[in-house]
Amino acid sequence: MSDTPPDNVVRTYIDTHRAAFLDDLAEWLRIPSVSAQPEHAGDVRRSAEWLAAKLKETGFPVAEVWETPGAPAVFAHWPSEDPDAPTVLVYGHHDVQPAALADGWHTDPFEPVIRDGRMYGRGAADDKGQVFFHTLGVRAHLASTGAAAPAVHLKLIVEGEEESGSAHFRDLVETRAAELAADVVIVSDTGMWSETTPTVCTGMRGLADCEIDLHGPDQDIHSGAFGGAVPNPATAAARLVAALHDADGRVTIPGFYDNIAELTDAERALIAELPFDESEWLRTAKSHAAAGEAGYSTLERVWARPTAEVNGIGGGYQGPGGKTIVPASAHLKLSFRLVSGQDPYEVEAAVRDWVAAGIPDGIRHSITFGAPTRPCLTPLDHPALQSVVRAMGRAFGEKIRFTREGGSGPAADLQDVLDAPVLFLGISVPSDGWHAPNEKVELDLLLKGVETSAYLWGDLAAAHHRTTA
Repeated sequence: MSDTPPDNVVRTYIDTHRAAFLDDLAEWLRIPSVSAQPEHAGDVRRSAEWLAAKLKETGFPVAEVWETPGAPAVFAHWPSEDPDAPTVLVYGHHDVQPAALADGWHTDPFEPVIRDGRMYGRGAADDKGQVFFHTLGVRAHLASTGAAAPAVHLKLIVEGEEESGSAHFRDLVETRAAELAADVVIVSDTGMWSETTPTVCTGMRGLADCEIDLHGPDQDIHSGAFGGAVPNPATAAARLVAALHDADGRVTIPGFYDNIAELTDAERALIAELPFDESEWLRTAKSHAAAGEAGYSTLERVWARPTAEVNGIGGGYQGPGGKTIVPASAHLKLSFRLVSGQDPYEVEAAVRDWVAAGIPDGIRHSITFGAPTRPCLTPLDHPALQSVVRAMGRAFGEKIRFTREGGSGPAADLQDVLDAPVLFLGISVPSDGWHAPNEKVELDLLLKGVETSAYLWGDLAAAHHRTTA
């Protein structure tokens, strides 16, 4: 018996079971598991219960709904027959973004349809489709190897609050750390560069965000009688924003760049291999020029450099015509995308000190931070990453390139709490329209995800045994 199934056997199995797999996925997509809307709390629970039952049907001996103070998660475990096999934890989420016909959908977002080789429906790509491909993948793996259990100790954790901020996810991981313990974490909540350029993501940025309230006079006051003689909170806000970056686009907060993982020449060369068209990217961004930290390409800025952004600024009179006042208050919303080596709490402390130093006498201020997200990064030479690349290369039949993700997610909590490397396996493409009307998944790519999953468990097991021999 081989841990590496023949490609033709895997593909035949997937083709034979394709229709039933898509029918099951469509059934799951019909459940409007919108975690951000309280009226759908029952649907989110129904989605979790549906998945747990389907995982049991797939063959997982353990498939449970785990309660949280918010929406429920799903945990599953299928032990390998090999006691020395590595343990792999797959992460995804079963909640989805809000969706309604009035948003611009061509069909009911919770009544999936297949058209032109695509399945349309909320959650088709983000993230139910990418979670669900593992169910057919593990069955293809077993059918082609003749084994009764996977080549790895396979676990799944599928949360129910990712689309509303993963408010309880870290607590869940910490509480259930013993059950979730793994040698490797696979995140299937990501995508590829394009339909024709298959890629593996190697990292995500972290996030720290805050709101700053500035208060000057106890009420709006006459700018003729008092202006120029008392501090203006709107002016203080504008000066803070103006001081956030230097002329080269670097963040000026002291200590902000301490300990960050700089891009290596090899990583920069891999990013440069991608078929990036900046003019097309700008059209997608609905923007008219690229900008940012000097000395870095656009993709390097988005994926591998930390940033500070002004998300909102306000204060004083905003109505029609003039109103000559010194306003009583002003407000800022800032966010900071973080890269490997940065600690969100250290960044928070640095921001607090920077704001306090920049506020003039007579202006009172308060600053409130949201829940942080840590960055994560997989070294390019990690053996488990090479397993993902080989499995994906077999499925796609071509060279796999590398990307990073500019956004943030809860993957770093798994890395931090479980002390395990995080790897990304996703088949979604930019045209899939995550969070947008008419979200879809390309069926050919979805089945490539199934195929990759079928190859991956054997490759990870073999790589693990090679490194521990």
